Amino acid sequence: MADQLIRATAAAGGIRAVGVITTRLTEEARRRHKLSYVATAALGRTMSSGLLLASNMKREGSRVNIRVKGKGPLGGILIDAGLDGTVRGYVDNPSVELPPNERGKLDVGGAVGHDGYLYVVRDVGYGYPYSSTVELVSGEIGDDIAHYLVTSEQTPSALVVGVFVGAEGVTAAGGILIQVLPKAATDEALVKTLESRVAKLAGFTPLLQEGKTLPEIFEQLLGDMGLVMLPEVQMLRFHCGCSFERVLGALKMLGVAELQDMIEKDHGAEATCHFCGEVYQASSEELARLIEDLRSESL
Repeated sequence: MADQLIRATAAAGGIRAVGVITTRLTEEARRRHKLSYVATAALGRTMSSGLLLASNMKREGSRVNIRVKGKGPLGGILIDAGLDGTVRGYVDNPSVELPPNERGKLDVGGAVGHDGYLYVVRDVGYGYPYSSTVELVSGEIGDDIAHYLVTSEQTPSALVVGVFVGAEGVTAAGGILIQVLPKAATDEALVKTLESRVAKLAGFTPLLQEGKTLPEIFEQLLGDMGLVMLPEVQMLRFHCGCSFERVLGALKMLGVAELQDMIEKDHGAEATCHFCGEVYQASSEELARLIEDLRSESL
């Protein structure tokens, strides 16, 4: 099934639901960064969460940055997701691996750490970006993002994200976000029913492995609450805007002396993009042209 995002409403517009399938883009991230099993799960969950959060933004070009910084061996996680359906990200220590947790699942919480902070920055395309920081509640990503939504945006939310990765790579990844909007938040029975149904889910990836589609999952959760599926299906992909031209621009900022030292000692320069793992090589001749440009600009 292609990576995609769909939206739905229920309870006469009082409930907003968004679902994403991110299997292929999570596999691409795994390959690009040579991620371990647990690092794949942690990054995949965070990328799915970023796409879910970005889906509710309105202005073209809007993006969400999520940074997870716990005290576990994985170090930090940083992702960048856009309203346009693109996402990229990385973890500090991609080779970290841990034994399964007490439930026999990948120990994402142990890898991230239960103590630490979640940082969310929303760039709405104009003015200053909105930023918020909350403490981690479990390090499992989904719980932490839901905590952020309730704490910082005062929106009752249920978020379930998951990644299944085996010897052959990522075979299922994605998530769902269900939010109770102000017009329905006072209906305590509705909120409790929704919380109970989400709590009974065995996870998100088992549903995908059973062959269920996003509309079928929404039908299971919201079918008797006036579910309305919105017609648009948005395609999702792993995408990084890095380029060789940007690398040259960054190298140019080092100055003449540093560039000359690279030519003499290394006969060129190598740069790796943290977000996508792409490696760029600049030859001695290209560095020499940068030096010429800098000297010309100083005249």
